[in-house]
Amino acid sequence: MNKTIETLHPGMFPDTFRDVEHLEDFMSVPTAEVVEDLNALDGDIMILGVGGKIGVTMARMAKKACPDKRVIGVSRFSEKGVEERLNAWGIETIACDLLDREAVNALPKVANVIYMAGLKFDYRGREDFLWAMNTIAPQITAEAFRDSRLVTFSTIHVYPWSNPLHGGVTERDLPMARPGEYANSVVGRERTFEHFSKKYDTPGRAMRFVYAIDPRYGVMQEIASWVFAGKEVPLATGHVNIMWQGDANAQFLRMLGQCTVPASPINVGGPETMSVRYLANRFGEAFGIEPRFTGTEQDNCLLVNCDKANGIFGNPVVSVDPMVRWVADWVKTGKPVHGKPSKFEVRSGEF
Repeated sequence: MNKTIETLHPGMFPDTFRDVEHLEDFMSVPTAEVVEDLNALDGDIMILGVGGKIGVTMARMAKKACPDKRVIGVSRFSEKGVEERLNAWGIETIACDLLDREAVNALPKVANVIYMAGLKFDYRGREDFLWAMNTIAPQITAEAFRDSRLVTFSTIHVYPWSNPLHGGVTERDLPMARPGEYANSVVGRERTFEHFSKKYDTPGRAMRFVYAIDPRYGVMQEIASWVFAGKEVPLATGHVNIMWQGDANAQFLRMLGQCTVPASPINVGGPETMSVRYLANRFGEAFGIEPRFTGTEQDNCLLVNCDKANGIFGNPVVSVDPMVRWVADWVKTGKPVHGKPSKFEVRSGEF
């Protein structure tokens, strides 16, 4: 292990974040375990779909953790400036359409691949593209990287809803996609990777991920923004699973060393089931504002049990209290947000 690598510990948590650069720099600091696990892997690392909300800081964390490995980010790079930022951090970039089989086959054949690509929102009127991105692109990827470790992004939306008092569904619960094409297409994504893992003996993991927390987006940012603006907080979906994005980055990267043949699913998130009402009240205290609510908590929510992943990796480093503090300050001071709501409150499955 390179002893000059800075690693994350609670003593380095800031009170607040000055700006986006401060936030992303902190969010991409690896833990000692990330450094150890990534440097124990043979071969280089490629992140497909690196240009999204999570991929940029994940690639940066990987490069910080193993500076002697190639870290390659692949994306269409439709957002201006992302490719240049990655390059500045020492991450190689390749512009590629993952629906272009010839282009995907031409990508470097590295030993470790994380698949982050997919489509969730804004698919109305282009449902065909939703299914292509969530089933055909995975097939092309699975065939091209049949000899690699392949960790794939999935979602808890593949599960049925459950009672908040029952501890959340586990990996043993059969995926039973809820209404809406998105959830069903993601079941297709998982099954596609599973099929080719069995066909080619490709080691893999499907990461059924909860709601990421970043001051710029996510469940906490949305609740905080509603409270700060004096808007009503919807309570029908009254409980959620969350995880600090930096901790998510760490578990995704470390999962490269936990792949199975055939590929198998694992729930990834924090150990707590969080009450929406509780979070709204915490933000109300931070702002000096009495939260307003609409509706009542229903007896089922989209909740999972993450004991398996947390048994492998330990609980996330960042707990709820610093997340509340950071998000409250970010919202109160009017710092930039992504403008991409999680839509956690949507119960129809139509995003």
